[in-house]
Amino acid sequence: MTRSDLVEKLSEKFSSLTKRDVEQAVDIIFDEISTTLAKGGRVELRGFGAFSVRKREGRMGRNPRTGETVTVPAKSVPFFKAGKGLKDRLNQK
Repeated sequence: MTRSDLVEKLSEKFSSLTKRDVEQAVDIIFDEISTTLAKGGRVELRGFGAFSVRKREGRMGRNPRTGETVTVPAKSVPFFKAGKGLKDRLNQK
């Protein structure tokens, strides 16, 4: 599902809202999640999962094309852990 698919689905479900209003709401939600993660925070959506930030240490890597050793700097990466409700829904048969 893409962002536009999500907006379309929500527009159908909430027909009293315009497509533009739904698109703004989706943008605000994603922006708030991104902003919170950028500040090092955590976002938990009960029954769905939790977004957090993990730190990766710097390391020595290898350029696959040339075989040359390169330094990979430390960085922060987003991490998602699925909640119980999502796991249960995925494993229904």
